[in-house]
This record gives sequence, structure tokens and C-alpha cells, in this order.
Amino acid sequence: MKSPRGLQAKFLSIMGLALAVVAVLIGLLLQRQERIQSAVVEVSRDAMRDSFVASLRRHGEGEVAQLAGSLTNPLYYFDLDAIGELSRAAMTNPGVRYVVVYDNDGNIVHDGSEEIPSYGKRMDDPLAAKIMAAPALLGQWSDSTFDVSAPIKIGQQRLGGVRVGYDLKAMRAYQDSALEELRRRLEALGRLQLLWVGLLSLGLLALGAAMLWLIQRWLVKPIRELAEAAHTIEDGRFGQFDDSDAARHNDEVGDLMRAFSRMSQSLARHDRDIRRMAYTDSLTGLANRLAFREALDARLQQFDGGRGQLALLFADIDDFKRVNDTLGHDAGDEVLLQCAQRIAATVERVGGERALLARFGGDEFVILVEGRHHRAGEARQLATHLAEVLVTELGQPIAVHERQVFLGTSIGVTLYPEDASGATALMKNGDIAMYQAKVAGKNCYRFYSRAMDQAVERRVHLEHALRGAWDRGELSLVYQPVFRLGDGAMVGAEALLRWKHPEQGLIAPSVFIDVAEQSGQIETLGPQVLRAACEDAVTWREARPGAEPLFVSVNVSPRQLRNGDLPNVVAACLQETRLPPWLLHLELTETAVIGDEVHASALLSRLRSSGVKVWLDDFGTGFSGLSHLRRVPVDGVKIDRSFVADVLRDPDDLALTTAIIAMAHSLGVTVVAEGVEKEGQYAVLRERGCDLAQGYWLGHPVPAAEFLAQLPQ
Repeated sequence: MKSPRGLQAKFLSIMGLALAVVAVLIGLLLQRQERIQSAVVEVSRDAMRDSFVASLRRHGEGEVAQLAGSLTNPLYYFDLDAIGELSRAAMTNPGVRYVVVYDNDGNIVHDGSEEIPSYGKRMDDPLAAKIMAAPALLGQWSDSTFDVSAPIKIGQQRLGGVRVGYDLKAMRAYQDSALEELRRRLEALGRLQLLWVGLLSLGLLALGAAMLWLIQRWLVKPIRELAEAAHTIEDGRFGQFDDSDAARHNDEVGDLMRAFSRMSQSLARHDRDIRRMAYTDSLTGLANRLAFREALDARLQQFDGGRGQLALLFADIDDFKRVNDTLGHDAGDEVLLQCAQRIAATVERVGGERALLARFGGDEFVILVEGRHHRAGEARQLATHLAEVLVTELGQPIAVHERQVFLGTSIGVTLYPEDASGATALMKNGDIAMYQAKVAGKNCYRFYSRAMDQAVERRVHLEHALRGAWDRGELSLVYQPVFRLGDGAMVGAEALLRWKHPEQGLIAPSVFIDVAEQSGQIETLGPQVLRAACEDAVTWREARPGAEPLFVSVNVSPRQLRNGDLPNVVAACLQETRLPPWLLHLELTETAVIGDEVHASALLSRLRSSGVKVWLDDFGTGFSGLSHLRRVPVDGVKIDRSFVADVLRDPDDLALTTAIIAMAHSLGVTVVAEGVEKEGQYAVLRERGCDLAQGYWLGHPVPAAEFLAQLPQ
């Protein structure tokens, strides 16, 4: 601790240095004051000149424009008396040096005088050329004059013009007088400023002396007493501060020591709270990613040498984004909380004593279960049982906001030490296995295998190659004709997307459409496909004037439906291509519509109100029942090909197909059969009253050019 004299000496040195700096600054201020005044005068001169110029320009242009309008009739009738009267009136305005009225050839008609000595002379001054060429008001400056000219017109016919010159000498005289007055005032302000600087210096000196006395009395001594308290808190001994000495100080020092004690206790409490927040998920109260990683590292360190068994289960809630998009984030938080409670109860019941559950964020939960080292394969058995129970439990409906939500979960499982020996590799493997469970259809579990790495790598390469494939011409549309069963006439076609990879050749639509859906690229490809199909439909219509126009049906993905912008995209596409709305049919999968009937019904109603037809594709595969047709506004249903394939040999499929046709017709819904590959299927469907059909027996999908060539004229 430094002595009080040392602190005083430092303060005196600081005060002396401050006074010296103030003295130097005063000297610099005196030297710079004259330069600043000159700069202010110059700036003021420029500002006054700019202000006067702008004012003179506005005044002159307004005055000349008005004078030009007044001279129109006198100049048209060549009334020199009237022209002279108006010119002389303009000459009486302040600052006007001359007024000249000229004809369309630049010859002077009147100069505002009684004798008009310049009558008939051509204007040959330096400003005249620009004046004659100007189509409108023109202001020009010379050393002593501001010349404003304006043409005189009747309609579009130019009769001549008028120019007025304003004298600039008065402006300069006024400007010089104002600047001289400004200079005198600046000098007076400078002297006053110097006086105040001197008084301020004296005040600073007095203040420094007073502060030196106060520092000695109120600061130096208390600092010595509080130093030990500061060191105690600095050492991290938050709860060990002894404030018994504060009782001897019934002043601010005592208050400060008691405040130090309270701060120590508060820091200890906040330290505990921060640690809890750093390791706990705020929504569910479960361990978070950081806490789980530290626990996993600790377990692996205990098992160093491969003597233990661990299993990691990565559980991701299926279609959780749909809850946030349709019901809001508050409902989403409530769903996550209910899922966390179900998972926690299941882990406590099935996962074993040393099981650990954590939420990694969003809708992802991770579970660590441990098997006893002397029982081979116990971790795998425990993880299998736990995954099966979790899939069952989370597949049950969740009640939120007076609605039931069906979600499910996809679970990836990885094992230690079979799959990996490090925490990072285990977590990566679990994530890969969970992704494979998603690909497998969701609401299931998958164990990690090394082949999954290759599958994920292939999928990543495929996703990368798909970006820009449309622009590169690798993606194209083919069209499969749709026929009316009543008379066998072709009435439309379904647009199908094909991808010819430059290296891998044709890639199955079921593969790359799923990649586009999962990666979000379908939101870009969807509008591109829709626009191309509409353009082709317009081409068909123009190629067959007078014939029955063909509709085009386009598949819409569940992601496009959930996005909510589908009606706007369709409307923009129809407007750009000029395709009548009733010739566009949109096909949506039954499962996508059933996932959220309220949201889907609102979108489909908007589409149908615009004239677009809506069909349910793969009808009968979504376990929805025909009752959904009453709640979802659609124009048609497409019977899934799995029913059509066995309609000749399976009485149950025949009965179900017949029921679908009858029920749909009773609701005024068109029925389309897809996958017609035999003549017998076609005959049975026509006999049962099916409206439309498509399939290989009727026509294969072909490129747009070939389809156009096959159209009946």
C-alpha cells in the first residue's frame, strides 16, 4: 500500500501538469483565434453568396416566367406599346439592369426605353447563343450580371423570348458590409472567450487544492481499510467475507464494507445460478448439450480400455416444424414440454439407473444408457427396448390448445465401443443413424452401421448435384396422357419430373424428389416445374385451335403446401403464362393434406376459388377414410395404383375401388384411376363409372415435344 504522501505528491504532479497543459492550450488558442476568425469569415462569405444566389435565382426565374406569360399576347399581335409598358414596369423592379424582348430570330423587339434604339438589332452578346437554344427558363451568370431568359410561346409555337439582367454590384456591397460587421463581432467574442478561459484556469486551481484536501481526509484512509476486503473477494472467497469490522464504522466506509459482504453473498448465489443455467435447458429443465457432453466424456474416461458398454439414442420429433407453423411457437413449446415429460418418464422406467437424458435444442433429445460390462450386449438390448417404447409413447396423440397433434419420433442408436471410442464420433454416428430413421419413413429407430456413412455421403453429393440441375438442363418434364373412360378421349396429361444426371444417368424420382423435399430445394423447383407445365399446356392449346383443350396436372409437395404461399405462386404463374385456371390441376398427397386439415383446407379453398382444380393423389394410402372428402375441398381423387393393380383378382380391392368411386360421385368429386396397365383393368373401371384413367396401357410418359406430336388434331 502506498503512503498518503505518495498519493498526495502524485495528485500535485497531476494538477501541475494539468495547469501547464491549460497554459499551453491558452497560448495555442490565442494563436489560432485569428485563423479561426478568418476561416469563419470565409465560410460566412460563401454561405451568404450561396444564399443570395439561390434567392436571386428563385426571384429572377419567377419574375421572368411571369413577364413571359404577360408578353405572350402583345408579342403575338406585335403590340409595341403594350410590350414597352410591360418592359418598363419590369425595369422599375429593384436590381433590374436591363429588359430585352426579342423575336424568334434573336432580333430585339423592345429594350424597355421610349425610343427603342436597339430595335431590330440582333442579340450578339456572349450569352445570346445559349438563350436562343434554350427551350425553357435559363439563368446565366457573368461578372456583374445575372441574366434570366424565358421563351414566349403560344401552345407549342415559339414567338420569341424575354431576358432580364440583374445587377450584382449591390449584392457584393451588402456582402462586404455584413462580413465586416461579422469580423468585429468575432473579435469581441474572442476577447470574451479569453477572459472566461482565464477564470476557468483559476477555478481549476482552486478546485485542485480543495480536492487534494478532501482526498486526504475521505479517500486515502478508507482505501487502506477496504483493500483487504477487495482482496478477499478477488480471491473468489465470495461467502467468507467477515464484516464484523464494519460495526466500528457508522459512516460510508461501514456501508461500503457491509455492501462488500452483501456482494460476496450475492456473487456466491449467482455463481450457483449461472452454473445451473449453463448446464440446464431453460424450457424442459433437462440437461443441455454442454452438460451431456461433459457427462459423456466422464463416462468414456471411466471406461478407458473398453471395459464398459454405452448406447446413445438420438431422438428427433417428427414434423415438429408443422406445429410451430400452424399453431404457433407457444403451442410448440407446450408440445416439446409434453414430449420431454414422456421421454423422461420412459427413460426413468426403462433406461436403467445410470441413464442420462438431455435436450440438445429444438426438437432433438439425446439419451445415454449404460450396460454392465460383465453382461455382453446388454447396452444394445437396453437401447432397443428403450427405442421401441419411446416410438410407441411419442406416437400417441398430444393434446394442445384443444386439439390433438400426432407427431412421432425418429431415433438413431449408436454403441460404444462397437461404433466408436470417442465422444465426437459417437455423437456424429447417432445423428447419422437418426437421419436414416427419418429417411426410412420416420416414427422408427435405426442402429448405426458403417454403411450409413456411405449412404449419407451419397445423399450429400446428390443434394449438391441437384442444386442448379434445372438451370443446367438436367431436369426436364415428361407428360403421361389422361383419358376419359366414357368416350376414350384424351383430356389432359400429368407432368412428371425426370433427372438425367451427366454421370449417373437417369435417377429415380422417388430418390431425388425426397432429397429436394428434405433439403428445401423443392421450394425452388416447384414453381419452376409449375411454370414450365403451364407454358406447355398453352402450347398444346395453341397447336389445336377449336379442339377440346387439354388440362395439365402438376404434383405439389407437402413442403410447398405447408409454406402457405402456394396460392400466390399459382396465381403469378397463371398470369405470366396466360393459362386459363380451369386447365391447371394440382395434385397433393392425401397424407400431406391430412397432416393439418385446417391449414390445408384454407389453402385449397383459395386455390379453388381462383378456378384451379385440386386433386388428392394416392387416395386410399393415408388411412384417412372417405369421410375426409367432406372436410377437405377437392375436385378429384386419384385411386392409388396399388388398388388398381389387383382389381381383377382381389375382390376386396375391387369392392374398395367401387366404394371410392360411388362415395366420391355422391360428393360431386371426379375419380381418376392411375396405374392402368391392362385392358381388363380399363374395362372394369369404366364399368364401375370411373371418370378418368392413366397408365402404361393407355400411354407412357414422353417428353414435351413428343407429346405435342402425338396430340390428335
